Formats: sequence, structure tokens, C-alpha cells
Amino acid sequence: MSNLALEIRQARQDDAADVAQVYIDSWHDTYPGVLPNGLLRAMTPKGQTARWLAAIRAQAREKVLVADSHHGIIGMASLGPSRDTVLGFDGEVYTLYVDPAYFGQGVGRALLKGAFGTMRRDGMSSCVIWAHARNHARFFYEAMGGKLVAERNAKLMGEACPETAYGWKTLAVAERASAHPDISQK
Repeated sequence: MSNLALEIRQARQDDAADVAQVYIDSWHDTYPGVLPNGLLRAMTPKGQTARWLAAIRAQAREKVLVADSHHGIIGMASLGPSRDTVLGFDGEVYTLYVDPAYFGQGVGRALLKGAFGTMRRDGMSSCVIWAHARNHARFFYEAMGGKLVAERNAKLMGEACPETAYGWKTLAVAERASAHPDISQK
């Protein structure tokens, strides 16, 4: 664990290209052999920048957070109201990705803590996150106190995409548990 100074903040429009690059780099590192190669090849900086610029411009109940360091944007998360009403969680982390060069340095922990705090300020009290069943991040969610609450089979480019959901019933407790002394929050 390094002593990496981060600012977890809401993304600005001028962050869109950096957010897109973190997203692409993370997918290319995490999903080869897991997701269809065509999907990974189709992810272009131009297309992803447009996608994330639209999401950043539209921020209201749904938010995009970034982990900003002296190296630039090295992580991102998107969050908002839960899209699944059956599980009983009112908030959801839609995406959480870290530049692979910064894995294991507390960036994901800081982003998740920032997401929990943002959801609490927006009036949410619980949270769920869905992860591909073969994504190693699921172990991170377990280490952060997330409980396996559901599994489903989604489709991605016509192929089966098994997913697992991790939930936190109480965001106040989850936010405290995610604190780490090696990460400075601004």
C-alpha cells in the first residue's frame, strides 16, 4: 500500500477523456478471455469519451466521481439510484474502475468510500454493485464488507455474462469500514 494522495471529486466535463481512458484500460486489463474480444476492440477513446462526457453533463441523481492524483485521473466510479428494485437497495455503484498501474494502492477503496459518502448525501442508505462473476474485483467488494446478495445471467453481445451482486445494507457503516489511513481524502 502506498501513500498516494488522492482527491475524490465529482467529474468535470474536461475529465471525460481521462475517465474514458481509465475505463478502456481497466476493461482491457480485466476482461480478455472473459468478455467477447469484439467488445474490447470496439472500445475507442473517441466513443468512450463521448459516452462519459454525456454522463458527466447529465449528472443530477446519477454521478461520476474521479480519483485525481498528481499523476492525473487514475480511477473513476459512476453511481446513483439502484436500477434493480427487487433486491431492496436504494443506491447502486454502476461502475468502479482503476488505472491498472495503480492497482493495490488504495484507489478503489477511496473511490468506493467516496461513492458511499455521495450516496448518503443524496439520501440513499444502502448500496449494491454488480460485477462479472469472473471479475477479480468481486474479492475486493467482499474485503470491503459487501455481501453476496444475488446472481444473474445477463447477455452481452449475444453471449452469456454471469454477474454477481454485492450489497451493503447500511452505507454509514460501509463508509466507516472503507476508511484507510494511507489515503488522504480532500
